[in-house]
Amino acid sequence: MTAHRRSEFVLEVAEFLRHVQEEQVTDVETVLGELTRSALKSLSGAQCAGITVAYRDGNVRTVAATDRNPGVLDEIQQHHGEGPCLSAAWEQHVIRIDDMAAEQRWPDYCRDALDETPIRSVLSFQLFADHRMMGALNFYAEEPNAFDDDAVELGLILATHAALAWNMVRRDEQFRSALASRDIIGQAKGMLMERFKIDAVQAFELLKRLSQSSNTPLAGVARQLVEAEQRGG
Repeated sequence: MTAHRRSEFVLEVAEFLRHVQEEQVTDVETVLGELTRSALKSLSGAQCAGITVAYRDGNVRTVAATDRNPGVLDEIQQHHGEGPCLSAAWEQHVIRIDDMAAEQRWPDYCRDALDETPIRSVLSFQLFADHRMMGALNFYAEEPNAFDDDAVELGLILATHAALAWNMVRRDEQFRSALASRDIIGQAKGMLMERFKIDAVQAFELLKRLSQSSNTPLAGVARQLVEAEQRGG
């Protein structure tokens, strides 16, 4: 990739992120899907792309994909507990497979990938990793040796922007969720205050006791109370 094209691509992704922020797009998978499709158009040699999320308990999920192959490959990784996307996410920042038929690192994964898909080259980038889950951005090609050093450089740029988009939308989701929880707790407190003629502090303490005794999050208890009240219970 030329320096000019690389600069153009950075500007395209930056514009996409600006659109996400201004339009307040709140669905993570929609944002990642659009970003993945845009990336695929710019990475020469790739036939498909996807984003993998894996959890510490071993579950693997495809949250964005441009066709069926990323999902199939993620299922194979979950089945064997190994693969380039998992290694990129948990262990290394970048993983490249030049030829699936000659790859020695993940023998079970490569065997099944060759049997079940036409994919021969893989390029995977870590998006994030924490104590609970990880994410990886992956590009796939049907030809061996499809990705050169320029592809790695471009992929790193894209992975950085994808991680920014992920964090941006997740942060907005968490903020909206916190507001919703605050609102429902406020409704439940008001209902308890009116019904039992108690003040706000007493109503909140009652909600806390109900939460602890039922082992249910405070917002969940509040929602149950409000819904029961709305049903006339």
